[in-house]
Amino acid sequence: MGASETPLFPPVLPHRHPEAPRGADLDKCIHCGLCLNNCPTYRELGVEMDSPRGRIYQMLQVATGQMEPGPSYYQHLDLCLACRGCESACPSGVPYGRLIEAARAEIEATRPQPWAARRLRSFVFGTLLVSRGWIKFAGALIYLYESLGLRKLARSSGLLRLFGKLGRIEHLAPSAEVPFFFGQIGKTFPAQGEQRRRVAFLAGCLANVTSARLNEATVRVLQRNGCEVVIPEDQTCCGALHVHSGLKDMARALARRNVAAFLSGDFDAIVTNAAGCGSTLKEYDELLEHDPEFAGKASEFVKKVRDITEFLAEIGLRPEMGPLNLTVTYQDSCHLAHGQKIRQAPRDLLKSIPGVTFRELPLADLCCGSAGIYNIVHDDIADSLLRKKMALVDSTGAQVVTTANVGCAIQLKAGAERYGRRQRVLHVVELLDEAYRQRPL
Repeated sequence: MGASETPLFPPVLPHRHPEAPRGADLDKCIHCGLCLNNCPTYRELGVEMDSPRGRIYQMLQVATGQMEPGPSYYQHLDLCLACRGCESACPSGVPYGRLIEAARAEIEATRPQPWAARRLRSFVFGTLLVSRGWIKFAGALIYLYESLGLRKLARSSGLLRLFGKLGRIEHLAPSAEVPFFFGQIGKTFPAQGEQRRRVAFLAGCLANVTSARLNEATVRVLQRNGCEVVIPEDQTCCGALHVHSGLKDMARALARRNVAAFLSGDFDAIVTNAAGCGSTLKEYDELLEHDPEFAGKASEFVKKVRDITEFLAEIGLRPEMGPLNLTVTYQDSCHLAHGQKIRQAPRDLLKSIPGVTFRELPLADLCCGSAGIYNIVHDDIADSLLRKKMALVDSTGAQVVTTANVGCAIQLKAGAERYGRRQRVLHVVELLDEAYRQRPL
C-alpha cells in the first residue's frame, strides 16, 4: 500500500459489541476543534477530554484497541450532555449524537455495575417510565408533598441540607398538575372551523403528570388551527431517556410499540410538543434499521413526525388571536435546534402573536443544563450552566421565557426562581394558547 493509501486512523477492531460506535462515523472527525466553543462541558471545565473532539479521540482509541475502557473513559463520556451543539458547528458532518449514544450503549452492555445501581436503573427505565400506573402513583406522591405544605416546609426549614444530593436537586422537582392528562389518552378531539389536517398526538410519559396543562394547550391550539387530534390509546414512552442512557434494547421495544400504535390510523402527521422526544422519534428508522419486521414501518413513521412548532409553521397559523402585550425571549431546545435543525419556526410563531415584543436571547442555543436526567446526575455542572443562562435571560428584560421542550421548561423554571427575576417560563404553544383564548370563536 502506498503512502497515499495509508488510512488516517488505525482500523476499528472487527469483533466489537454490536452497539459500538461505527468506524465510518468516527473517521469523519478531522479533529479541527471548531466544536469546542459549542460544547457546554468544555466551556465549563476547559478539559480536552471533555470536549467532542476529545471524546471522539477516546472512542477511537477504544475502537482500535489502543486503550481499554476504564473509569476515566466512562467519566468523560458520562459528563457529556448529548446536547449535539457540536453537530451544528462541525464542518465534516460528524454524527456525534449517534456516536455518544452508541458508546454509552456499549458501556452499558459491557461495564460491570453494582447490584443496587442495576436495580435502580431497571426500575426507573424498565418500570416507572413505561407504566401509567407507576407514573400516576409518583404523581400522587408529588401532589401530596406540595398540597400538604411539605415542600414549603422543607425549603423554609433548612431540612433539605440534611439530605445531601437529594436536597440539592429538590428545587428541580416539577409540580404534579391535576387532573393528570392520562384521562385524555384514547380520545379524539374535533377540529374547530374547517378541518385542515388529521393528526396524532404523542402525550409522552412523565409529561402526563408534570406538563398536563401543556398537553391540553397543545390539543387546543391544534384544534383551533383546524386539526382533528387523535391521542392513540396504545402509545407509550418514546424511549429518548433510554437511548441517551445506553439502553437501546429497551428503546427499541418502546419504538416498536409506538410505531404500531401510530401507524394504525390514517394521520397527516404525528405531533409531539417535546423536542427531546421528537428527536428520538425522528430517529426510529436508525434504531430499528436491523429489524426485518419494523424497519420499513419505522421509516414510514419517521416521515410523519413533526415538532408542534414545526407543524404549525408548516400549515400556517390562523390569525384570530388576542393581544398579549408581553416581552418574550426564546431558549432553543438543544434537540430541536441541533438534533432536528429547527430554529426559525418557534421564533416565527412567537413573533406572530399580537402584542408580543420578541427579544433574541444571547447564546440561545447553548444548553441550559437540563439534558434529560443530566441535571439530576451532574447537578453541579447543570447548575453552573443554568446560573449563566439566567444572567443572559435577565439581560433581555423579557417577562416570559419560552422554550420547546418540557425538560428545558422545568430547568428554566427552577432557574427563574433561584437566579432570575421570577420570569414566567412557558412552552411556545402555551403562549399561543393564551393568545387564542383571548379571542374565543
